[in-house]
Amino acid sequence: MTTTLQHALELTPEVLQAAADSKAWPFEEARKIVKRYEGRSFPETVIFETGYGPSGLPHIGTFGEVARTSMVRHAFRVITGDKVKTKLICFSDDMDGMRKIPDNVPNQDMLRAHLGKPLTRVPDPFSNEYPSFGAANNARLRAFLDRFGFDYEFASATDYYTSGRFDEVLLRAVERYDEIMAAMLPTLGEERQATYSPFLPVSPRTGRVLYVPMKHVDAQNGTITFDDEDGTEVTLPVTGGHVKMQWKPDFGMRWAALGIDFEMFGKDHGPNAALYDRICTILGGQPPEHFIYELFLDEQGQKISKSKGNGLTIDEWLTYAPTESLSLYMFQKPKAAKKLYFDVIPRAVDDYYAFLSAYPRQEWQNRLGNPVWHIHDGNPPDIDLPVPFALLLNLVSASNAHEKGVLWGFISRYAPGVTPQTHPELDRLTEYAIRYFDDFVKPAKTFRGPDEVERQALEALEAKLASLPEGADGEEIQSAALDVARGIERYQDHSKQSPSGGPGVSVAFFQMLYQVLLGQERGPRFGSFAALYGLTETRALIKKALKGELIAG
Repeated sequence: MTTTLQHALELTPEVLQAAADSKAWPFEEARKIVKRYEGRSFPETVIFETGYGPSGLPHIGTFGEVARTSMVRHAFRVITGDKVKTKLICFSDDMDGMRKIPDNVPNQDMLRAHLGKPLTRVPDPFSNEYPSFGAANNARLRAFLDRFGFDYEFASATDYYTSGRFDEVLLRAVERYDEIMAAMLPTLGEERQATYSPFLPVSPRTGRVLYVPMKHVDAQNGTITFDDEDGTEVTLPVTGGHVKMQWKPDFGMRWAALGIDFEMFGKDHGPNAALYDRICTILGGQPPEHFIYELFLDEQGQKISKSKGNGLTIDEWLTYAPTESLSLYMFQKPKAAKKLYFDVIPRAVDDYYAFLSAYPRQEWQNRLGNPVWHIHDGNPPDIDLPVPFALLLNLVSASNAHEKGVLWGFISRYAPGVTPQTHPELDRLTEYAIRYFDDFVKPAKTFRGPDEVERQALEALEAKLASLPEGADGEEIQSAALDVARGIERYQDHSKQSPSGGPGVSVAFFQMLYQVLLGQERGPRFGSFAALYGLTETRALIKKALKGELIAG
């Protein structure tokens, strides 16, 4: 990301007006920040923040938070004419105690001996490459964010607590301890109220983060007194990394200490947002603007969890699709719950290229609502994609291709002049298509034989295709297939009308083609598929189905 928008986007009056009027959610959020400073000057730097808990491996939800916040940051820079400095802090709560061991990490027996310790004091269970579990997960997060080219400043809670970056506000928290408790206690159950403290001391004896009540809070000396795990009374300063704050007060403390202007978080934090704000205010800060997004769910509809390792990982998505498709998935409907598993990938890929194709033809008002404008910081690339990803998948399925050279044989015949050199993006997608098919489509393929009506329909379709010229395009082939279906009562849809005035064609006809010819429940537009695969090859596929060879194979 460049330091000035002028390098990527000319901020003409037309663009600025379109930004001011845009209903795209990043612009709506950006305008909240502008309104925040209405009637007064902007600070030297407007600060955006995202939070990450390195108790488990980074997952796509973590990436989504950074990507979405970056989109809001970019929208803010546009509507302010790029005249205000901004910064994105990616904050890792790596001083949090390890309360449970993630299911998806190695050396679990070793980790059990370190339960309760700050994540940056738990050994690296992966390879001993890093000084701690927290550091290892932080490195994974940073490597991924760097891979995407995000412009951010990484922040470690351990570093901030131990270096003194939070000391001023921590001392203020000691002074205003009673106010913080008055805010917190009504939110807790009776039993929890009796032992609650906003301060979590780190035991000088065991190194574990302690959830213990305070015996004394000394505002004058900035210390807290409590009983350690062995019953010994201990007094510690709240500064210097000896103490961290409970996670709810920690939100507000961090906002006050760092002057955060905008932070988004998941719906699970929504009920606590007002409490975070109140703590921030008590500690002398102005609460940031919020954006609460819906949660990501796995295939069973369960919330994605770092400790469970359910749902897609970042690397898994990028094994089967380009990065831009993942960014699109994050942009779309952030306030709607989304299932995040492998089935969503092909649609996300094709949607991305569809938006990209539409962009040059749009007026600025619509361009600024187009996801690709936000994905590419206002400068989407010019990419021609003659074959959609879903169609590539079905070409792999029908041709049994295991290398992209086979696919290119079909593609070059379908679109003369299109080669891996002229269309590198399409070449990249052929590799993704083969991987995705091998791992997800092929194992689930189930061919069935046709019944007598379907057999007659397939025979008629094969004969109809034989009458077409070899160079027939997708529209001609689709029309031929529709003509066949209209003549068969089972496939007539009387709720629709054909161009000739007769009944339309039921989707059941094309579902039958997918099931019998491709072994799948869904497929591409038949005419487009047959044009790409070839009439001769499609007729041969139909003949194999009629002979039962696809089931046998």
